[in-house]
Amino acid sequence: MVSVTRPDPRQTAALSAALSGAVDLSALKARAEATRSGARSPGGAPAAAPGQANNAEGGGSDSPFIVDVTEADFQAAVVDRSMQVPVIVNLWAEWSEPSKQLSPALERLAAAGQGTFILARVDVDANPRIGQVFGVQSVPTVVAIAAGQPVDAFSGVQPEAQLAQWISQLTTALRDKLPGIAAAEAAAPGGAPVEAPPEDPRIVEAEEALERGDYAEAEAAYQRILAAEPANEDAKAALVQVRFLARAESVDPTSIAKADAAPDDVDAQLAAADAQVVAQDVEAAFKRLIETVRRSAGPDRDRVRSHLVELFELFPVGDERVLAARRALANALY
Repeated sequence: MVSVTRPDPRQTAALSAALSGAVDLSALKARAEATRSGARSPGGAPAAAPGQANNAEGGGSDSPFIVDVTEADFQAAVVDRSMQVPVIVNLWAEWSEPSKQLSPALERLAAAGQGTFILARVDVDANPRIGQVFGVQSVPTVVAIAAGQPVDAFSGVQPEAQLAQWISQLTTALRDKLPGIAAAEAAAPGGAPVEAPPEDPRIVEAEEALERGDYAEAEAAYQRILAAEPANEDAKAALVQVRFLARAESVDPTSIAKADAAPDDVDAQLAAADAQVVAQDVEAAFKRLIETVRRSAGPDRDRVRSHLVELFELFPVGDERVLAARRALANALY
């Protein structure tokens, strides 16, 4: 997997699984081949050809670097094109307000990128198999494809500056592997890569510590940022992630069984919930702690609630699992 800095440290377990090789994009190839010849949409109109805009999200784009993709043309529009340049797949839905916030920023960056990457928009309601292949749990979800494979991903809304930096780092990391990137840069006005905004050296320091596995130093670095800027949301989110990663490294694989055998042991329940999140059984982790809240009182109940809220913060605010668990927690408390 290409090593790039993601725009938001809150990553879903499903995406982590996808990037570790759980995604098989060839599953869509047979579907595409079966429907390519004479394919029709439900209303009788011809299905969109690869690269043809469908006026998604209330309006199409005149940019040749932005395409609307269906199950029928996914192979040609995404997998095949990713052999030349990265393809950023934006999995969105019409009912999703966060999708409507993120999509315009991605479209502006795609137009400005002048072909160094392609933005592929996928309506997951109209193309559920694509969402299933990627294991999408919430929208918007964005997956970068290179040489036919997922290389990085995130979910939720991100600031445009961070998106620009993420894409710049992605194209830099892939420039020697995908010939279309350098060709597009050479053909663009000025003939040089677009530089990303300078990175915050404090964030760089924290991320370098994290890459070394020095969680204590990474935590200290983010805390220094928050001491100077208490409202820095990126540092807050990263701090939660670092603390969880430090706990996850020492997760006891038997902790779930131990907690099941001792339902009134609060420490055991907290450890088991962490283990379940690590194992990508997120809903079970949330359910475990909500049930523990119901059974406990006083300081123990506060500890469990605080731990659960910290787990919520590992995921995007609009994650459906988080929203459902927050409602269940409110019922358990009141």
